Amino acid sequence: MAAIPVIVKHQGKRHEVELDPSSTGETFKYQLYSLTGVEPDRQKILVKGGQLKDETDLSTLGAKPGQIFMMMGTPSGGDSTGVFERPKENVKFMEDMTEAEAAKAEGATPAGLQNLGNTCYLNSTLQTLRSVPELQDELLKYSASTVGAGSNSSGDSGFAQSGLGGLPIDLTAALRDLYKQMSETQEGFPPFTFLYSLRQLFPQFAQKAKTGHGYAQQDAEEAWSQIVSQLRSKLKIKDSAESSENSSIQEHVSVSFVDKYLAGRFESTLECDELAAKEAGEEPVQSEDVFLKLDCHINKDINHLRDGILSGLEEKIEKKSPFLDRDAVYTKKSRIARLPKYLTVHFVRFFWKREAQKKAKIMRKVSFPPELDIVEFCTEKLRKQLAPVRDKVREVRKDEEDVVRARKRQKLAHKQQEDREIDLKAKGPADENKLVNDKQAEKKADGDTEMADAIYKTDAEYDAEHAASILAGKKELFSLINPELAADEGANKSGLYELRGLVTHQGASADSGHYTSYVKKQGVLDAKTGKRKEEDGKWWWFNDDRVSEVEADKIESLSGGGESHSALILLYRAIDLPTAEEVKE
Repeated sequence: MAAIPVIVKHQGKRHEVELDPSSTGETFKYQLYSLTGVEPDRQKILVKGGQLKDETDLSTLGAKPGQIFMMMGTPSGGDSTGVFERPKENVKFMEDMTEAEAAKAEGATPAGLQNLGNTCYLNSTLQTLRSVPELQDELLKYSASTVGAGSNSSGDSGFAQSGLGGLPIDLTAALRDLYKQMSETQEGFPPFTFLYSLRQLFPQFAQKAKTGHGYAQQDAEEAWSQIVSQLRSKLKIKDSAESSENSSIQEHVSVSFVDKYLAGRFESTLECDELAAKEAGEEPVQSEDVFLKLDCHINKDINHLRDGILSGLEEKIEKKSPFLDRDAVYTKKSRIARLPKYLTVHFVRFFWKREAQKKAKIMRKVSFPPELDIVEFCTEKLRKQLAPVRDKVREVRKDEEDVVRARKRQKLAHKQQEDREIDLKAKGPADENKLVNDKQAEKKADGDTEMADAIYKTDAEYDAEHAASILAGKKELFSLINPELAADEGANKSGLYELRGLVTHQGASADSGHYTSYVKKQGVLDAKTGKRKEEDGKWWWFNDDRVSEVEADKIESLSGGGESHSALILLYRAIDLPTAEEVKE
C-alpha cells in the first residue's frame, strides 16, 4: 500500500509526513517524534472520532494526500525545538576502556574482596568503612612515617611490629593501598597485604582454627574497633581553627580524622546508689569521655534500636566508696555532648557463655530505622541546638510532599479536561457548543458571580516556582544552624542520621557463621558540577568477592530473630543540610 503525504501541524509549524496505511498509530507517532522531539506517550493527535491510539490501524483513517492533522504535546525536557545535537564529548565504549577506567565508569560494580580463609569478618568491615568518602579522600593524602609507624595499642613489640624486610607495620598505609587497588577493578581483590599487617599488629586475628586447619573465625566488631583505633592514632588531617588572639584569623591545626568525623563525646554523671554515701557527703562525679560507637544492649525487653541505645547510656558499676570505705554500687548516666558526622552503632549480640566456652549470640529481633533521630539522647544544651534544625527539616519535607501531591492532582484534572475537549471537538459543532455552554455555566455561582478559571501552570513554570520555594526553605534552614555546630565541620548539626552501611552476621556464635555487609549506593557523580545526582535507593550487598544489587526492603529483613543474617554494626551518616554556597542568590 503506497504511502500518503500528509501535513501535521504542531505549535505553529507544518511538518510534511509520509503516512503508511499498512502501519499503526504507534509507528506514526515515532515518525513525529523524530521531527518534533515530542515523545510518543506525550503526543495527542486529533483524528476523526477522537485521538489517535497506538493500536489504531492507519488504513481505517481514510487519509487523503495533503490532509492536515493537528498534534498537541511538548517534550518531557521542556525543549520543543526537536533538534538533536552531536554529543559534546566523544563516547568511549566499555571494550575500549582499561580495567581501572571501567571500574570508575557510571554503573560499574564495586570490587569485592576474596575470602582468604575465614576472613569474611574483615571483608565486611572493610567494605562498610569504605563507604565513608571522606576517609578515602584523606587516605590518598596519607604519607606513612617511620617514627612510631608500628605503634600498637595492644602493647606487643618485636616481630609483631615489623613487616617484610624489617620495616614497621603501618595499617593505615596498608588500608590506603588496598582501597586504591579496589577502586581500579570490578573483580574480587585479595587483601593479602592488609591481612598480613593486621595479624602482625594484632595476633588475635592470627589464631588457628580449633580443627587445626586454617585460621579461626573472628568477631567483625573487634576488627572494626582495632582498625578505627589505628586510624585514630595515625591518620591526621588539617583542620581550621580560630586563633585565640584574633577570632577572624584561621589557623590550620592537625587533628585525628577519626576524632573529627567518627568520634562523639559523652558527658557523664557517676553517683553512688546507697543513701548512706550521700548522707556522708559523697557528691556525684562529672566526667567527659570520647566514644567511637554507641552500644545497643539487647535483653528480653529490647525490641527497637532506640530502647537498646537508651539502655546502654545507663550502667551499674561496682567500686569502692571512699566515704563508706567498702565496695558499693554506682550508677553512671551518660548523655551525648557531641555528635559525629558518622555514627557507628554496635548491636551487643555476642556474650561469653561459660558452659559452652564460646561467644554465644543473642538471636532476638531488634528493629532499626533507615533514619535515626538521636536528639533525645543528647545533653540539654545540645538538644536546644539541634531541635530547631531537625523540626525545620521535617517541616520542609512535608511542604515538598504536599506540593508534589497538589501538582499531580492539578495535572490529572488538566489532562481530563483536555481529553474531554478533544473528544467533543472531534464529534462536531453541536457538542462543541455544549462544551462552551458548560464552561459558562461552571463559571457562575453564588448569585451569578463569575468565577475565574483555575490557572494551569506549565512544567517550566512549576519547576521555577518549586526551585524558588526550595531555595527559600534552604535559606531559612541554614539560618537555624547553631554557629557553634556550624564551625565544627565533622559534627552532626540536626540530630538526624541516615543509614549508609551495615555489617551482618549469620550463625549462632561469633566464632562461627558468616559475615557480609550492605552499603547504600551513591548517586552518580556529575563530572561538570562535582555533585552527585539523586540516589535510586538501592544497596550493594558485599558477600566476600560476590557483589550484587538489592532493594531497600532487603535491609528491613536484617533485624534478627534467628540464625539468619542480622545486623551487627550500623553506620549512620548525618543528613545533608544546606551549605553557605547553596543559599547564595
